[in-house]
Amino acid sequence: MPLEFPNPSRSFDEARNAVRFIGHDGMFEVAFLIEADALAATSRKGPETAEAACLAAFDAARHSIHISARKLYSAGKRTIYTITAADMR
Repeated sequence: MPLEFPNPSRSFDEARNAVRFIGHDGMFEVAFLIEADALAATSRKGPETAEAACLAAFDAARHSIHISARKLYSAGKRTIYTITAADMR
């Protein structure tokens, strides 16, 4: 069964400066992080917080993020997958 993302939930992980989200491979949950730098949300304007900027950037790029997540996942099993700016190219 291919990796799917049926749950649109995501959260900001302040300690890792990344957005956390979950994929599913059948009945197995697969944890992902995407670094804030990969979201290009760190150069925010106005009163928007890093968390709000990252979550908005995640929502805007969700399809591309899921494609990158599938590529990382297909490369081998890990406990958690971290998507970097290089993975988003």
